[in-house]
Parts: sequence; structure tokens; C-alpha cells
Amino acid sequence: MLSVRFGRDLSKHLAKWQCYGMRASSTIPPMPRTDFVPPSYQGPDYEKVKQIRKANLNPGLLTYYRNPILVHQGHMQWLWDDKGKRYLDLFAGIVTVSVGHCHPKVTEAVISQVKKLWHTTNIYLHPEIHRYAEKLTAKLPGNLKNVYFVNSGSEANDMAILMARLYTKSFDIITLRNAYHGASPTTMGLTALSTWRYSVPGGFGMQQTMNPDVYRGPWGGKACRDSPIQTDRSCDCSEGHCQACDMYVDQLEDTLRHSTPKGRIAAFFAEPIQGVGGTVQYPKNYLKRAYDIIHNNGGICIADEVQTGFGRTGTHYWGFQGHGVMPDIVTMAKGIGNGFPLAAVVTTPEIASVMSQALHFNTYGGNPMASAVGSAVLDAVEEDNCQQISHEVGTYFLNKLAKLRDQYDVVGDVRGKGLMIALELVDNKVTRKALPVDQVNDIWEDCKDNGVLLGKGGLYGHVLRIKPPMCITKQDVEFAMAVMANAFESHKNKRQ
Repeated sequence: MLSVRFGRDLSKHLAKWQCYGMRASSTIPPMPRTDFVPPSYQGPDYEKVKQIRKANLNPGLLTYYRNPILVHQGHMQWLWDDKGKRYLDLFAGIVTVSVGHCHPKVTEAVISQVKKLWHTTNIYLHPEIHRYAEKLTAKLPGNLKNVYFVNSGSEANDMAILMARLYTKSFDIITLRNAYHGASPTTMGLTALSTWRYSVPGGFGMQQTMNPDVYRGPWGGKACRDSPIQTDRSCDCSEGHCQACDMYVDQLEDTLRHSTPKGRIAAFFAEPIQGVGGTVQYPKNYLKRAYDIIHNNGGICIADEVQTGFGRTGTHYWGFQGHGVMPDIVTMAKGIGNGFPLAAVVTTPEIASVMSQALHFNTYGGNPMASAVGSAVLDAVEEDNCQQISHEVGTYFLNKLAKLRDQYDVVGDVRGKGLMIALELVDNKVTRKALPVDQVNDIWEDCKDNGVLLGKGGLYGHVLRIKPPMCITKQDVEFAMAVMANAFESHKNKRQ
């Protein structure tokens, strides 16, 4: 675990802080210290990198920030750019670096494996995939004991679609609006965000039902979601009963009545907490009731744990456990490999058996390197108490952020659980109209300039996403809070 000392005397550390290239502001304390010293950058210069990116990389590839940062070194929760400036990484490579950048245990595992065996086909036996399969499935409840290894979340969800249709002998699949489940030609049909969909035929047999968003949706109240922080919407719900949940469940049933064959559903896909869509949480008991409805219509339920798994939600190892449900298939990626290309589909032996109807093979899935990394990540999550950090530091962070919501009109909602957190920025708190993207970007850029990297999400790109490596400290939170408050104050002054 990274050793961090948080300086209390601003004047004592100001000179050192300024050398990191951040703006001087009396409201922002020094960045927490780290003992790690990165080597100097030795790669192509900044302008050359930008030239190569424009000429040789996918033009659809999004680049963050008006002046993109050129990252060359990572260590735990920290990143360094080509000029040596340090950043607190609160987005973790899009919720991918779970236990920390270049975590020593994970780094050693891959180096050790590379010296023995990089790759061999899985039609031969090699020990790492078998060790890892046993260790990973032991983390899942019930009869979720059969795993298929692939390389990305999109691949995992592709396979889950195939399994569901083969097993149920049905075709139609239900997802939620505002969901993100991948961008392959097939998973694009599951994804219900127009910003991620191309104008090509796709999504055959895939239907989207109303998203049960208790902040932005038509129904929602002050005690709907499983979060330390609730919306500021009022409601008349009695203790233990959520009227908003009733209404959104009615919408799911209406979708089934009108848009699918009667009693013939293949599957229902849902993230335990929506990630790309802006860390949207559903009303309590929504998923439990949705699962019951889908099972009663002959379908199976698939939990997309690509962003919520491995302790990130704090109270549970898997996001679905927080909803009190038992999925039939679980897909996982991102944090499973701490940045190494690795993903998995875990299901029951009964459902998995349908894949024996034909030959199935994934060239790189579960190869020796990937399996060694995945196994080391599981160990690091346990040894470093990542789930506990997510719960304790995440709850601390959420409660601090709620004060920003109360202080600044631009912060419409604060939500999340563990270290899966978001702030929704609005132009008007009453109408909940999204803050215009240029103003969102001003706030976002200000945070970056002062050393804090945040993600963005939501349909309008107006949600700030906080999903850091699960090794951050309360001192890091205090620094991030000061940086964000400074950005919000600057925005407030510009609007006056």
C-alpha cells in the first residue's frame, strides 16, 4: 500500500506544490506526498504524439481535455505526464485500474509469468488458467461455478447473449435505457445511449425499457436508492415501500406486454449501478422485482459487473449482491485485470453446457499471462482491504460531496456507493436541465489543471464520474474536495 503523508502547513509546502505546475490558490492544499519518484520521460515529444494520433489512430477515439495530457508513468493512485506533473487519478483508466497503477504484486506476477510462458493454446493444459478459474469462481455465490475467459467487456457480453439465447431457445432481450454494455456490432443493441450507437442495422430482438432513474426520471424520491446520499426530490412513500419502484416495474411489464413474444424472453441485462450512463442507481428492490418478472417469463438474468465488481461498491464484493439478487450469468472485465486485457463470463454448469453444442474457442482468453494477472488482482483486493477502503473512503467522499451539492447550484445530484460515485451538474436545480457542455468542461479542465483527473458520463456528458483505484486515502479525498470546490467557485464567479 502506498505510504502517504498529508501536509497541513500550506505555506511550508507551497513552493513544492507550485513546482508540480498547478495553479496557486489559497483554497487548495498541497497535493498529498508520495515516496515514489518516476523516471524522466524518454518517449516522442508531445507534438509528435499528437501528430501520430491524428494520422494513424482511429479518428473515432475520444481524447480527453483541450490540451490532452501525455501520461507516461503510474503508481497506485498517481499518474505523471511527460513534463513530470503528478495527478490524482480519480477515474482509474475508465474504472479499470482496481488495485492501483503498477501494483507491486500484480506487476511481479506478470513479470514472473512472462519469464516462464507467454502463451499457449487452451486446448493444451497449463496450470495458470486452472488455478485462476478455481480462485475466481470461489468468489461467486451459489452455483455460479463455470467460467469462460475472454478479453474485454464487450466480448463477455457478446458471449452472455449467445448463452442466453441457446439456453432459453428464445431470442428477445431486455435492457434499460441509459445502459452501456459494449460497442461491438451485437452489444451496441444492448447499449441505450445514442452517443455510442452507429447508424447501422443492429440490435435485433433487443428492447429497452424505461430507466429507473430516481433523479432524472419521472418518478423518484428522497429515500429511493441504496446510497449514503439521496436525491433532494420529495415523496410520500411509507417506510419500506417505494412508489417510484412500483411505477418503473410497471414500465418493465408494459414493455414485455407490447414488445416481446408472450412468455418468451431470453434475458434481461442490467448493470448493478449504471457506469457510462452516469452512476445511476435504481430504486431499492427494483432489480429483485425485475429478476422475478423475467424468470416468470422464461428468461435468465445477467449482471454486468464490468464496472461494479471486485469490491468497488464497498458493502459487497459484487454489485448484484447489494440488490439481494442471484443472477444466472455474471459478466466482468476492467478491474478484473487492473488494466491487463482480461474479461470473463461466469454462469452455472447447466447454462454453460449449451456451449458444447459446437466448438468454441478464444485465442487469448485466459492465457498464462492473463490468468497470472487475474489471480494476483484477486489476492491484492483481499490483502490490501480494497473492499473496506471502497466502503469507508467512498462513504466519506460521498458525505463530503453532498456538502458541495448544498453549497453550489451547479451540483444537482450526488450519488453512488463505495468508490462508484458521481456528481450530476445542472443548469437549474428545479428543472434538472443538464449544464451546457462548455461549462461542464470548464469545471472539468480546472480540476485537471490543479492535479485531479475526473471522468465524464451521462447522455449529455454532464456527469462527473469518480471511480478511482481502490487504494485512495481520506487525505486524497480532502485534496480532491479542495480542487473541486475551487473549480465550482470559479464557475460560480463566472456566472455572476
